[in-house]
Amino acid sequence: MTDAATTRLPWTVGPEPVGSAESAALLREYLTDVADRWYELNHDRTSTPEEIDGHLAEDPSDDLAPPHGVLLVGRHGGEQAGCVGLLRLDPRTAELRRMYVRPTKRGLGGAAVLLGAAEETARAWGVERIVLDTRMDLVEARALYARHGYLPIPRYNESPYAEVWLAKELA
Repeated sequence: MTDAATTRLPWTVGPEPVGSAESAALLREYLTDVADRWYELNHDRTSTPEEIDGHLAEDPSDDLAPPHGVLLVGRHGGEQAGCVGLLRLDPRTAELRRMYVRPTKRGLGGAAVLLGAAEETARAWGVERIVLDTRMDLVEARALYARHGYLPIPRYNESPYAEVWLAKELA
């Protein structure tokens, strides 16, 4: 349970090197979180460390680095609490990737802050549209994106785990 003082702590967001130890830990937590949900749904078990290592090797986050990408890390009260990646696909379009808030920090507004920071970064790049993919079982993520104006679009990638594709036009 969160208390009023915890709720009032500030969120800050800034770019972090994707290869730093802190970023790597957050990205591993993100993958473990979504992989565990997938494995529980499809195999009635959680993921193994070896499976996470394999997924990280198969789909690294190295592209979330300048000049075409960025990893934004959110801090709550100064403590690392979440991340979101943004990758420029073309001059008009960026892709939102690796959106994650640590379980102990959920419900404190961090996801909206991270999403807003990603959108501001995309605008600063001159991007007009953000796209993303997600899965049907990630209901909290889909609800967040819907609340922030992301609408269904046709499939734009070949991700084997994606089931829903969304986009938002930036004004």
